[in-house]
Amino acid sequence: MNSLATLIAPLALLLPAPLDPPVAAEKPPEDSAQKVDDAVPQSPPGWQLVADAFRIPNQSQVRIQRQVTVRIAPRSQPMRNNLLATLPQAELEKRYESKKMGKCVSLTGIAGVQVDRDNRLLLFMRDRRIVRASLNKKCNARDFYSGFYVKQRKDGDICVERDELKSRAGSTCEITKLRRLVPIRQ
Repeated sequence: MNSLATLIAPLALLLPAPLDPPVAAEKPPEDSAQKVDDAVPQSPPGWQLVADAFRIPNQSQVRIQRQVTVRIAPRSQPMRNNLLATLPQAELEKRYESKKMGKCVSLTGIAGVQVDRDNRLLLFMRDRRIVRASLNKKCNARDFYSGFYVKQRKDGDICVERDELKSRAGSTCEITKLRRLVPIRQ
C-alpha cells in the first residue's frame, strides 16, 4: 500500500481541492437537510487520502524481550597479546586433585574452556583457578571442542542442573557437578 501511495501521491496533489458548497441565505427545513446528507456522500480531499495512505496502523500489542547469549571460547595453545595469555598453559602436566566447591560459577569469570577426559570440561577462570565441569552421561564432551554458548541469567552465574550449555556443533548438555582443581604439592 505504501509503495502504491508513493506513486500516486504526486498525482493526487494535482487534483483540485473540492469546493465547499455555497452557503444558502435561508436554512432548509431539517428533514430536507437530512435527505441532502444521505444523497451526497462526503469524501475527504485528495491530499488527505494520500496522507492516510502513509499513516502507520496502530498496533495493539508490543512485546520487548531481552535475551543475552554468551560464547565461551576454547583455550587456544599459541596465545600472544591476548587476554587469555595469563592462563596456565604448561602446568597441566602437574597432578591435580579435585575439591568440592559451590554449585555455581561466575559466567564473566570464565576465560576459556578445554575438553578433558571422562566427559568433562575444564573451565579456566580469570582469577587463575581451574574448574572441572562434569556433563550428563548422555552428552559427549568432545562436542565442546570449539567452545559453547550459554544464556545469561540475571544472577550472572552458570549453575549445576540449571543452565544448558550449547555446543557450536549443536548438542545441548547440563552440568552435573563442579569441582575445583588444586595442584598437589610434592
